[in-house]
Amino acid sequence: MAPTPSHSSLRTVRDLLRYAVSRFHGARLSFGHGSANAYDEAAYLVLHTLTLPLDTLDPFLDARLLPEEIDAVLAVIERRVTERVPAAYITHEAFMHGLRFYVDSRVIVPRSFVGELLQEGLEPWIGDVSQIGPVLELCTGSGCLPIIAAHVWPAAHIDAVDLSPDALAVARRNVADYRMEDRITLFEGDLYDPLPAGATYDVILTNPPYVNEASMRDLPPEYLAEPRMALAGGDDGMDIVRRIVAGAKKRLNPGGVLVVEIGNEHANVEAAFPDLEIVWLPVSAGEEQVFLVTYEALPG
Repeated sequence: MAPTPSHSSLRTVRDLLRYAVSRFHGARLSFGHGSANAYDEAAYLVLHTLTLPLDTLDPFLDARLLPEEIDAVLAVIERRVTERVPAAYITHEAFMHGLRFYVDSRVIVPRSFVGELLQEGLEPWIGDVSQIGPVLELCTGSGCLPIIAAHVWPAAHIDAVDLSPDALAVARRNVADYRMEDRITLFEGDLYDPLPAGATYDVILTNPPYVNEASMRDLPPEYLAEPRMALAGGDDGMDIVRRIVAGAKKRLNPGGVLVVEIGNEHANVEAAFPDLEIVWLPVSAGEEQVFLVTYEALPG
């Protein structure tokens, strides 16, 4: 453990920011849970701990801090370095597309290219967004995607499913925070099993566990701090994805679509579904992160 610096050497926000970046680089931390690099994460943690606006750093850089404020920031920096947990588990918040979500170690930190696609309403693959009715989201975790979908599709009612009661407790809190209990219904169970008999949907969304076993073994500590069941997808990452695809047609309305996020598993998707007519959707990370299958192309 690095020695704790004195208050005489760290007096301002700028001092703490510089110190945090140095500590993060020195500890070789991994990022990707809301921040892409040491500087952005340091700025976020310093501002959050000092209860300052997260988008306003420059006016406060040379502000002198109280001793107790310095102690609080140093404690957060040290926890991030020594525990190697995502920053979101320290602050209990994560952001996606302007929306804030409560998170803790019961769920993976919200991050999804499906959320990015939802910003455009999944056009042109669905029609008038005002006409989207029932929507299903599988493996909901924190409930972030149903909440984003409810903002984008004003007439939609979303059923969201997760196998983990702990994850659903977090999702329930987020749904309540956005007062969407009348538009989002949470179900505990295994994929399609807990849904009402005969329920069908215009859209099925999912960001399921898809990390292959070899990649799981190579994950940095920050990712291993997240629930394994929300990440691990079996030897080729496709264990859950196969089951989602196999059961989708029975739960989709004619003309509906299934949208699945699979991260870096493009090759394994192609190998698992060689005869499936897949459409790869472009997102900020490229065109091999999310795929779509229409009702007509689905097996069964």
